[in-house]
Amino acid sequence: MIELDLFFEDGTRRRGKFEVPVVMGRASDCGIQVSHWRIARQHLRISRAEDGFHVDDLGSILGTRINGNRITRYGPLKKSDEIIVGPCLLRLAAPLVQKAASVVVCNEGTPTELNRLRQQSEQSQHAIVNQNTGQNHRLQEQYAQVQPRHDHQTSTQHDTNGDTSGVTNGEVQNDSAQKDLRQELRAGLIRAFDLRRNDVATLSESALKGQAQACVSELLEKSHATLSQSERQRVLKLVVDEAIGLGVLEELLEDGTVTEVMVNRFDEIYVEINGTLRKHSLQFSDEQAVRSVIERIVYPLGRRIDEASPMVDARLPDGSRLNAVLPPISVRGASLTIRKFPKKRLQMQDLVAQQTLPAALADFLRLCVERRLNILVSGGTGSGKTTLLNILAGFVDPLQRIVTIEDSAELSIQHPHVVTLEARTANSEGQGAVTIRDLVKNALRMRPDRIVVGEVRSVEALDMLAAMNTGHDGSLTTLHANSPRDALSRLETMVLSANVALPLQAIREQIGSALQIVVQQTRLANGRRVITGLAEISGVESGVVQTQQLVRFDAKSQSLVGIGLRPAFFEKLERPPERSMTNWFLRT
Repeated sequence: MIELDLFFEDGTRRRGKFEVPVVMGRASDCGIQVSHWRIARQHLRISRAEDGFHVDDLGSILGTRINGNRITRYGPLKKSDEIIVGPCLLRLAAPLVQKAASVVVCNEGTPTELNRLRQQSEQSQHAIVNQNTGQNHRLQEQYAQVQPRHDHQTSTQHDTNGDTSGVTNGEVQNDSAQKDLRQELRAGLIRAFDLRRNDVATLSESALKGQAQACVSELLEKSHATLSQSERQRVLKLVVDEAIGLGVLEELLEDGTVTEVMVNRFDEIYVEINGTLRKHSLQFSDEQAVRSVIERIVYPLGRRIDEASPMVDARLPDGSRLNAVLPPISVRGASLTIRKFPKKRLQMQDLVAQQTLPAALADFLRLCVERRLNILVSGGTGSGKTTLLNILAGFVDPLQRIVTIEDSAELSIQHPHVVTLEARTANSEGQGAVTIRDLVKNALRMRPDRIVVGEVRSVEALDMLAAMNTGHDGSLTTLHANSPRDALSRLETMVLSANVALPLQAIREQIGSALQIVVQQTRLANGRRVITGLAEISGVESGVVQTQQLVRFDAKSQSLVGIGLRPAFFEKLERPPERSMTNWFLRT
């Protein structure tokens, strides 16, 4: 016998005892039966060996994950192991004072996820496992079947470039009809893989994609939909991408001109190209396709997103940043935003060429990093803070040790000695969270020469200032603010939110002694990202942090110029800086 706790995305928790070996799946003969499209007919098997219980994935298309990693076989199970199967999380049951009930009700998962299937079947989807009688009772989940299509009208269809072409009788009529076809094909693909019992866990990505393409081609033939060769290939690619890839995002992520992708809802996608937002003609087939893509990205990273935790930050394999939001937080449906990172990481000379900053200021910032000044990069969303931070960290002496701390690891510092730490969200029971503040405290024990915090947002600002004031000179971080003075005010507010009962004067003295340089980044109306401010902090006087503005942004010439003041830290250098750098600051 094995006793398991089962947790579902809607917050339901049940417990039950099962004879081993036991199979979990949708089929009526499964010992643990759950009706859900993300669970195969026979999904996994739990068996007993000499050293304990073992889990075998039975070739399900979406796989079985234990502690965030996809497995084919795993064991022996430990009390702390988390088994993710579709919408369910399973654990070995912890001892209870009272005897657990012997009836386990396996919910179907998040109701909104099955909204489309419910409308098709017009039935509630429930699975009940009665441990006392061994009887299984459920209403079968209805999958969409690919039905013959007979379209007899003529319409105009838009392709991805916005061009139009006439569609003759018998062809797919419009975008709506093509989305319906894609929905049917995707459901048919999942059903076909399930019935064939494909051992997808052992397949390479290319082999899995090849089998999926062959299956969709077969379903297209059976559908009798009259498509041109180009339409057929496009539908096939979109369906396969939605089933095992990233859907329509695949095309957008491959497009080097697209720097940001914004999915407002499944049929409304905007992109940023050359700093300008525009609506794209690509669309997901339905709401569930968007959710599937989000899950496919976040689950391998050990992140969680469901109705109980409807927001998540994650990253793609290439380092691109993703934020996703589910209903009920996102009223119009699942929404996601991807900020793409260029395949070629920008260097300082690239910023100079793009007129983000002048060459003299680039040399100055490099000198600040080499002389171990603590630097704060301030700016709005999408202004280029992370890019600049990445470049500045690359100027650190190769013999020094860097510890980076981020919510979602994005920095890719060109340096031989880097340790990357990433925060972790809480698990389904609200336990196990690791915050930025926890990581900053831990970093102090890792013998860092430099600490780089991707962004300070809250109480971790206090620990960051403490690190800068206790021997970790040359640390770098970013925050959101409109100007250097606003950035210092935000820092004060963050420290006060830590409830450490420090007087404001003490906090300002911490800031005044910890930071030396504040760099202000701005994204202009035309999409161009530029440095618009540079302030040097000179301490605290009369209870106010003293700053000295060194440059100003000339709106008429759209360029950065000095204001005639020489940086004070030049006086502390063993050797004076190059005359060209000094002259640039003095020239107004």
